[in-house]
Amino acid sequence: MAHGEAEPKLRAGDRVRVRSAEEILATLDERGRSAGLPFMPEMLRFAGQEMRIYKRADKTCDTVTPSTDHRKLERTVHLAGARCDGSAHGGCQAACLLFFREEWLEPAPATPAGGGATIETLNADTTAEPGEDGTERYRCQATELLNASEPMSAYSAGQYLDDIRYGNEKPAVVVRGLLVVLFNKYQRLSGRLPARLRIRGGETYPFLRGSGPSGPKPEPLGLAPGDLVEVRSKEEILRTLSSANKNRGMLFDVEMLPYCGQRARVLSRVERIIDEKTGRMLRLRDCVVLQDVFCRSLYHRFCPRAIYPYWREAWLRRVEG
Repeated sequence: MAHGEAEPKLRAGDRVRVRSAEEILATLDERGRSAGLPFMPEMLRFAGQEMRIYKRADKTCDTVTPSTDHRKLERTVHLAGARCDGSAHGGCQAACLLFFREEWLEPAPATPAGGGATIETLNADTTAEPGEDGTERYRCQATELLNASEPMSAYSAGQYLDDIRYGNEKPAVVVRGLLVVLFNKYQRLSGRLPARLRIRGGETYPFLRGSGPSGPKPEPLGLAPGDLVEVRSKEEILRTLSSANKNRGMLFDVEMLPYCGQRARVLSRVERIIDEKTGRMLRLRDCVVLQDVFCRSLYHRFCPRAIYPYWREAWLRRVEG
């Protein structure tokens, strides 16, 4: 490569090898991090494996603060199938798609000098100081994401060009998503306009508004991993939601709408996840995730994290056979 020429970025679909544990540890600082991003003990099982780039992680949704903006990362990717199993974080069942810095992969730029992390360093960084009430708190990539990223405006055109250039999304999908961003910007501003210029009262697309719980409470399904289910229609689900689109505190997100009417198998029941804002372990009830059903961020600027949505049994129907 010629002197001064930029190192080519990894693209979605590229095959890479995760470096050995020893090589990765040499890139980390004394806390087990690179550019603020923790390398977690759960990631050691991928060391030495050849894997495929799922998508570049140049941007990510902010799940720590109430901000609707994304966060910008540098030289970071997601690998296909590389999800956290929570084994070093109290058995968290969120199954987050892991972030991998490019220096943890081959081919990659020359390994930078770090602070000499050890596997013990990684394990020590999974917990934080207990809360004032003594509650155990955890650290992971999701809780520390603000330290490893920068704010990113929704109107930065480069992010959408990069989505296409590096294979994260197809051009038609990006154009449609950008139109949604611009339309919803108008909707939010339309509150200042005369009523005749507002569309559906200024609601943002795709126009999801719960009608309030109505009708008899559905019988529990008692779903287990492997059970086949069908996601109920939008109209059925709206009848289970408050005006804030929640069912007993659990949000039905607009990114779940494309799955209405589709069938999938239960991947697992989810009973505990780490709260990304506080690091505390949350206990959940009546919550499942479905195989191959994840957030595609069609309405949220193509965040590549592929987070599993959480489903109430009231939003599903069992399919026999």
